[in-house]
Amino acid sequence: MSQLNSISSLTKFNFSLLSLEQKIAIKNEGRPTPNLIIVKESKGKDRTFKRNFNIDTYDKNDWICGCDITNKLFCFPCVIFNRSNEMSWSKIGIDDLSHLSAKIKSHEKTQTHINAQLSIKLLGKQDIRQQLNSAFRLNIQKYKEQVKENRYILSKIIDCIRFCGAFELAPRGHDETADSVNPGVFKGLINFTAELDYALKTHLEKASVFKGISKEIQNYILNCTLTICQIQIKTEINQADFLSIIADETTDVSNSFQMSIVFRYLLTDGSPVERFWGFFNPTGHDAKCLSECIKSTLQDVLTDKNKLITQSYDGANVMSGHISGVQTFIKSEYPNAHYVHCYAHQLNLIMKAASCKSKETRIFFSNLTDITNFFTRSPQRVQVLDEIVKKRLPKTVETRWNFNSRVVNTVYENRELLIEYMDKIETTSNQTTTINQAGALRRILLESTFIYWLNVFHRIMPHLDILYNQLQKRSTSPVEINNAIHNFEINIQKERDNLDNIQVDEGESVKRRRENIYLTRNIIAKEVCDTIIVSVNELYKYKGHLIAANLFLLDNFKNYEKNFPQLYLEQTVEAYPFIDKLKLKTELQVIYKRNDFKNISTAVHLLKFIIENQLLDTFSETTKLLKIVITIPMTSAEAERSFSTLKRIKTFLRSTMSKDRLSALSMLSIEKLMIKNIPDFNEKVIDISGIFLNFNRTIGQGEVSSTVGGIGLDGSDEKSTISVSGVMMMSIAFLKGSCS
Repeated sequence: MSQLNSISSLTKFNFSLLSLEQKIAIKNEGRPTPNLIIVKESKGKDRTFKRNFNIDTYDKNDWICGCDITNKLFCFPCVIFNRSNEMSWSKIGIDDLSHLSAKIKSHEKTQTHINAQLSIKLLGKQDIRQQLNSAFRLNIQKYKEQVKENRYILSKIIDCIRFCGAFELAPRGHDETADSVNPGVFKGLINFTAELDYALKTHLEKASVFKGISKEIQNYILNCTLTICQIQIKTEINQADFLSIIADETTDVSNSFQMSIVFRYLLTDGSPVERFWGFFNPTGHDAKCLSECIKSTLQDVLTDKNKLITQSYDGANVMSGHISGVQTFIKSEYPNAHYVHCYAHQLNLIMKAASCKSKETRIFFSNLTDITNFFTRSPQRVQVLDEIVKKRLPKTVETRWNFNSRVVNTVYENRELLIEYMDKIETTSNQTTTINQAGALRRILLESTFIYWLNVFHRIMPHLDILYNQLQKRSTSPVEINNAIHNFEINIQKERDNLDNIQVDEGESVKRRRENIYLTRNIIAKEVCDTIIVSVNELYKYKGHLIAANLFLLDNFKNYEKNFPQLYLEQTVEAYPFIDKLKLKTELQVIYKRNDFKNISTAVHLLKFIIENQLLDTFSETTKLLKIVITIPMTSAEAERSFSTLKRIKTFLRSTMSKDRLSALSMLSIEKLMIKNIPDFNEKVIDISGIFLNFNRTIGQGEVSSTVGGIGLDGSDEKSTISVSGVMMMSIAFLKGSCS
């Protein structure tokens, strides 16, 4: 307790003469409560009573204080505000312990004490609006209404920007002047919305300084939306136990090298999500530059390096190299970040190996490509195709994993109609090249070799489609992939066994000349199936960290109940040494025996069952392992999907788009569902764009440096500085209601 708050000091000077700051400081310091030495003796008829001061008296009454100099009790509020009245409590002091309770009750009932109590409680809390005149209060009300209106206008502008991003539309037009007939999607939306919204229309017509629809404001709002989305993703990552990173690179329409980074983790309810983080421009194409770009992104997101458990890329040497690849550089800094080769890419490699198994299969797929290329850039041919076949053939896109499957199925189902189509082209066309191509393709479609392989791959491809679809699901897990691959192997084996049933009419002359042709093809077809099965076993063999998926295979639970998979357990703990092996084994033994778990089909459902039934502590190690297994991405499909968005957003007409604006527009498109579920998203964008901006006015060439307190505009927690133009200054004033 400071000397200023002692009763001896408070009784010597006039409290009302102090400044407001000093008064509040005395109030905040609080009443003095020393342990007084007050001893009072009173004589009774038979004996003498001795009373000592009890320090608990302070706790029973929040206004009683003590003076260690006079050794007496006082009323703290009355000492401060009412020294002229109630002298015993405000100036003289009380030391009569015999009648203390009665004196306390009596004092609490006085008006002076109640007024003093009220005064000290309200000290520093007086509503300044009560001291203002009515005109000033009216101005404040008007000011608040203006701010509310301005925020409403800006929210409508943000809605239009979000619409452009969600549907991958170019916000800007080539001519955005007032009299332009094609000002662009964004201004077209603004004008359309203004026709339906009187407040927005009034603002656009009357605003003379700040309208909020310039390209600078568009870019600034896009940056703010990206920041809010990345803050949301960081919040979800902080709540998750483990994290996986997916990365892929491509060259866009402007020949700029773009790397897409996606994070995979679990939400609090156990659902796996893959969130797009942004596009980045590494300084080079080598493994070191790519890994540095990934590391800098991880540093903004992760504080615990052990949290990153997987990195998933395609099979390019620069990414997957064991000695000097990106995965090696990342694992050197993040020890638990095991590399997973994209399984969809691996399946593509398997099918390429199968298609190159023999000369006939290579020719077959080459002929398929010729058939699809025949219709490329020829509207006349496509028109005839629509009339006869009534179905388009898929375009040749070798990078599409299921391209061959779609072509095989389409040609198989429409082969007779395609032959009819080629006949018509030969008959009606006036171009020699077209006639020759159509005739060659017609003969291919009639050829027995082509028909045989069309039948073979038509039987195989549907199973590939099922596996492709399973691989590209966002919610897939190693357990589901393991089951899907197992079923795929069984189905391919069945098709292999049924190859003898394929019959193709060769014609009598051909049969006599080539009696063994059917047998030879059949052998090659079986070798194709064998190649697929062997390649699947080699490329999809679960090693090291992925072996954990085998512990949760539902079909094996009965066998595991009798013969516990000790080898899988040992390999799992070796990959993740932070798991308690003994407790995990005990938990798994219980799971294998209990009927409660035998009807759960996937690892995701098993984890949700544990969460929903509040069994996290009971099955702590199983939960930890399930989260690891589900967090592991099986493909880089999400990164590939982001490139599709990139292709639609960044075209030849807008090839100079900056990285931040490109990432922001892509985020609005890819993560539109997440943005929809962020409460008060527009309000958060408005807040981060102006309300929380603390301007450090270091003016240089018309620009002001601004710092966002506590929230970095690059998505980090630290403060970050951005360059804000004079237009941004007006936007802040607009938010504060002082700009029209």
